[in-house]
Amino acid sequence: MNKIKKLLVANRGEIAIRCLRAASELEIKTVAVYTYEDRYSLHRYKADEAYQIGHDNDPLKPYLDIEEIIRIAKKYEVDAIHPGYGFLSENVNFNKRCREAGIVFIGPSPEAMNMLGDKVAAKKIAQACSVPMIEDSKISLTDSSVALSEAQRIGLPVILKAAAGGGGRGMRVIRNEEDLEKSFTEAKREAANALAMTLFY
Repeated sequence: MNKIKKLLVANRGEIAIRCLRAASELEIKTVAVYTYEDRYSLHRYKADEAYQIGHDNDPLKPYLDIEEIIRIAKKYEVDAIHPGYGFLSENVNFNKRCREAGIVFIGPSPEAMNMLGDKVAAKKIAQACSVPMIEDSKISLTDSSVALSEAQRIGLPVILKAAAGGGGRGMRVIRNEEDLEKSFTEAKREAANALAMTLFY
């Protein structure tokens, strides 16, 4: 692998600052991206170069714009992208686009992400490797009645968690049966594109 000479951090705030600081200590040139709302954010000024992404009325969505981030990286001859955590850090499509564009993705390979990004699939891999597991739902939680049945089998309290996604999105602590239906609907809506849910004791 060729030495990384210029790194773009596809994140914001303290997360970006830590990545930028580490790169600076390794004598790697740095690039920050920021939205109009973040134009005075400290991470912008900690990088060697910084470029606005998105429109002036778009506070956070541009940090999820894969093609715009890749465009900036290519335009300013970036060798590698660090996603930080949250945002695109667990997005396998972003990881693949970096590879296609000839940019190093600082993190796991797309293949590893595919295996471990889905919590249900990750648990199956852990079980196959004889990793001790906590009790969880054994069937797909297609609706709140199935979730209730599994919660009764496991025993309350339980945690309702989206199989996909991250950063705590779609996660709810269920202490009684009455809360489950409402929490199921909220968690399902909140965890974008995460239709499969699971329970943990």
